[in-house]
Amino acid sequence: MSSELLSEEFEVLESIYPTELTKISERAVRIEVEPEVPIEGEEELKLSLEVQYTDEYPDALPEFSLETIEGSIDDADLDKLLDELRKVGEENLGMAMTFALVTHLREQLSSLIQQKVERREHEEMEKERLALEAEEARTRGTPVTVESFKTWKAQFEKEMAAKKVREEEEKLRGISFKEREEYKKLAIRLSGRQLFERDRNLDADDSLLEEGVVSVDVSQYERTTAEEEEEEEGLTFSDSD
Repeated sequence: MSSELLSEEFEVLESIYPTELTKISERAVRIEVEPEVPIEGEEELKLSLEVQYTDEYPDALPEFSLETIEGSIDDADLDKLLDELRKVGEENLGMAMTFALVTHLREQLSSLIQQKVERREHEEMEKERLALEAEEARTRGTPVTVESFKTWKAQFEKEMAAKKVREEEEKLRGISFKEREEYKKLAIRLSGRQLFERDRNLDADDSLLEEGVVSVDVSQYERTTAEEEEEEEGLTFSDSD
């Protein structure tokens, strides 16, 4: 590489980056690089690209390195940026490539910031979604299924039975032994509906009649049509009626 060719490239770079470029030596420069499209509200990011030109340049890649000046960037992202710079350099072998390297680096920095913004927005949306689902689950309760209803019903009946036992014990606690026995007999007596379901011929079963109750033969009170007609014929009415 002729020093005249490199000198010409330096002159072009100085005109493009008058404040960003620093000439380190006859074969090395340092250029401050910022994102091509800054995003308002985001942390400023600025890197320093140092380029060391070899004797084979521009037919061989120069040596370059990156250093953070402002902001923060992961080491993994720095390594990725260096790999991308090498690819751009290989595509521009045989010609002055420093301007192409700086342009590509500015684009990549903009892309990194945009990705950072999108990741943060996605995390915030995901956090809000999870919070909303948790609130809906809290207010909605547990969905009822056949199995869950059966489990609830069995537990409910068990609790009601226990409650009834406690209430019965409370009732019996304050009464005499005789009253307690009478109460127990009443508690186990079958209801009318239970008796009916037990024997559908309840009205014909004399064993179910209480003591002292007289059965009535309804047929004795039935009147025939002939008897009613005879009574009507025997009735006379006066004119005053």
